[in-house]
Amino acid sequence: MGNQVEKLTHLSYEEVPTADPNGFDAEEDGPRIGVSYIFSTDDDELDDNGGIDKDQNQEEQHYDRRNEIECAVFRRDECIYEKSSKAVDMGTYSPENLLNKCKPGDLVEFVATGQYPHWAVYVGDFQVVHLHRAEVKNSFLTDASQGRRGRIVNDLYKLKPLNSDVVVQNALEQVGVKERELSWRNSECFAAWCKFGKREFKIGGEIRIGKQPYRLKIQLSDKKNHVLEFQSLEDLIMEKRRNDQIGRAVVIHELANHLNCVEEIRNEHLSN
Repeated sequence: MGNQVEKLTHLSYEEVPTADPNGFDAEEDGPRIGVSYIFSTDDDELDDNGGIDKDQNQEEQHYDRRNEIECAVFRRDECIYEKSSKAVDMGTYSPENLLNKCKPGDLVEFVATGQYPHWAVYVGDFQVVHLHRAEVKNSFLTDASQGRRGRIVNDLYKLKPLNSDVVVQNALEQVGVKERELSWRNSECFAAWCKFGKREFKIGGEIRIGKQPYRLKIQLSDKKNHVLEFQSLEDLIMEKRRNDQIGRAVVIHELANHLNCVEEIRNEHLSN
């Protein structure tokens, strides 16, 4: 099968089996939903403008931080990723202002409402290297942003980063790689691999057997969260990005519909 990349429609939460019908849990060991992306890739790598007209690229696209998903990723008991207003700066900047803050080797994330976040590696001279439309490209940061606001996201992953020169070298060496030669499913996996050098970010970097070692903890409120388990970091990142694309309100709605349905089935079973 190699590095075949093909579209796979994601199941909604109503269609995915859940280990525990109670749904919400304030503890880390809550219910899980396992999702597997075997040959999937993100829409942002296939759609040149994420559904936005080219004429609108120069205009700043809307982004509402209040609809952003706060979450954490655990590899067994170790937190390896955390996105929350308490843990990192969630603020975003225009591409022009972002340029003034970037240093070579920085990871940059571009965001806009209703779109997958797009990640890139800043390599200096106003340029980034990024995976876009199934090809690793070297672009000016302002062009790669496509009108989206951005931020530096070096601290989201709690992994030991490589030296900045190595990060830049990793990125530049991949420029021109495309389609079946690719080893990453999306821009985030590519950029994170450049930064941290972990094989877990690559396609098939981990064997999907045995107990699921990764957990995605989605923060729904101050006291409630929902936990999902995955066999690979690659699959978890795909689900995390899907949640980013649809937004907090839709994720909560999906989970509420699914969990209420499961609870009704459970109550009916108990009454019979």
